[in-house]
Amino acid sequence: MPAKQVIILGAGYGGIEAAKTLHRLLRKRNDVEITLVDQNHYHTLLTELHQVAGHRIGPNGVKVAIEHVLQYTNVRFVHDRINRVDLEKRKLFSADREYSFDYLILAAGSEPACFGIPGMKEHAFTLWSLEDAQKIHDHILRMFQLAANEKDPRKRSEMLTFVVGGGGFTGVEMVGELMEWTAALSRQFKIPKEEIRLAVIEALPTLCPILDHKLSDKIEAFLKKHGVEVYTNTPITQVFPDSISIESGDSIPTQTLIWTGGVQAKELVKQFGITLGKRNRIVVNKYLQTAEHPNVYAIGDIMEFTENGEVLPALVESALQSGNCAAKNIAAEISGGKMSEFKPKLHGVMISVGSFFSVAQIKGLPRLTGIPATIMKHLVNMHYLFGIGGLELIWDYICHQFLYKDRTYNGFIETVIGHIKRRNFTFWLVPLRIWLGIMWLASGLQKIQDGWFGDWKMFGPGGAVDATSSASLISLVGENTPKWYAWIVENIIYPNSLLFQKLITITEIGLGLAFIFGIFTFIAALVSIGMNINFMLSTGLPATNTGLPDLWYIAASIAMLAGAGRTLGVDYYLIPFLRNQLRYFQKNRSFHLFRGWQW
Repeated sequence: MPAKQVIILGAGYGGIEAAKTLHRLLRKRNDVEITLVDQNHYHTLLTELHQVAGHRIGPNGVKVAIEHVLQYTNVRFVHDRINRVDLEKRKLFSADREYSFDYLILAAGSEPACFGIPGMKEHAFTLWSLEDAQKIHDHILRMFQLAANEKDPRKRSEMLTFVVGGGGFTGVEMVGELMEWTAALSRQFKIPKEEIRLAVIEALPTLCPILDHKLSDKIEAFLKKHGVEVYTNTPITQVFPDSISIESGDSIPTQTLIWTGGVQAKELVKQFGITLGKRNRIVVNKYLQTAEHPNVYAIGDIMEFTENGEVLPALVESALQSGNCAAKNIAAEISGGKMSEFKPKLHGVMISVGSFFSVAQIKGLPRLTGIPATIMKHLVNMHYLFGIGGLELIWDYICHQFLYKDRTYNGFIETVIGHIKRRNFTFWLVPLRIWLGIMWLASGLQKIQDGWFGDWKMFGPGGAVDATSSASLISLVGENTPKWYAWIVENIIYPNSLLFQKLITITEIGLGLAFIFGIFTFIAALVSIGMNINFMLSTGLPATNTGLPDLWYIAASIAMLAGAGRTLGVDYYLIPFLRNQLRYFQKNRSFHLFRGWQW
């Protein structure tokens, strides 16, 4: 019997979640083949596109390789563009290939909706793909380049007026990026900041109407404080190449309108021959199946799911939860299990207005604004990235957001970041690493020769003598010892002296071997620093010829934190192996000792 074919069309948030869930539930079955099809070879972080458009991060900051996400899974990825779908014959067609399916998850996402506004499609920029973001970025930069040399005041004003149409999440985040980037561009091109005009236009009474009104008011106040003109209850009626008209009859001269006023399901759905709702979204039942074809599911922005008379909004959380539910129901159908009704549980939203101001409305938490909300947004993003690709994606996110970002702020911050991110060859740390290891190993072996592994105590209260050896004990408490540390010594270490002296000896030998061979060097460096701080608090560090404490162990250990074991050390093989094992475990709940080695 041929294997059942499950195809997921679209590698957005919902499609990726569906692929992960199907693999988890069906990975032990050999009679099912899962295929993910997308026109791009990368998964796009759509919620961060405004940062690319506003020159905060580069394009790579919103791209995640799909092959990376699907590594160690049974999901096959096909890079292809589907241009025709025949649900009756259960086939998908691209320009030169066709794909048969038994089950299909439609996760192709959405596209901007222009609502029939004259000139909108022809003259406005949209922000719904990486290509859109790059076009906006290049256009804004070009406007400043042209304006810097433009002598006609009217044309110069048009070039330096930037309007965002739509005051929802995307629109507010986009104008927040413009607010910061245009300030930097005014300095770069020596254009007075007063000449730059920013505006956001919303047809509804408030910005981000899904938010609590107090948070909406704070966003509006923040934008106005930074010079952004906020228009509410103001529909755009027509768009021209060099201006836009609003319902009041007024006109705003501009060569830049960024339209974020709404989305609709992709035009492709009209050929499916299935029931569509508002904005071409596919109507689904409580299991996320289409009415005409129970083997076809729709998820994310492309579906219209109604609960308690209201359509589920097009949010990332909606896409993730619907992708998970559809995948579970397909797995249940294949395995003969019980299907589950879709019960969305939206936990809240977060909106950033520039780099340092955000608002967060999260279920179970107080309303957050400013830096706390910004931190929460970063944490949520990193949680998502860890779930689809492990620690590497978190590190990539940190690099793009904080270390290798495109936009600069002030000299002090940039100087600090510049020193942190500077790339160095760890090869030159190898001699220091090995010498540090030799010193730790020699210290541990010397302790064995001195009897630290014997049956007599080596340290205790000052002036005391060990009854077994008649040797004077080393006091761990001196005049400068903190009281809290003295309490630990007297109540924990002295009563267990034999145990602790052996642990110290074993630790020093272990540190020596770890540094010499480059094994878990980062952890060894932390332990080395901790050991020396412990010595400093007790007996004190030995003094140098100048009378200063000898801090070379600590200084050398800090240098080891730079990944010194990844050059001419076991860590070169071990760390990638463990990292890949973690990623494999995430997707399979098991380990595979023969996968993940770097040769």
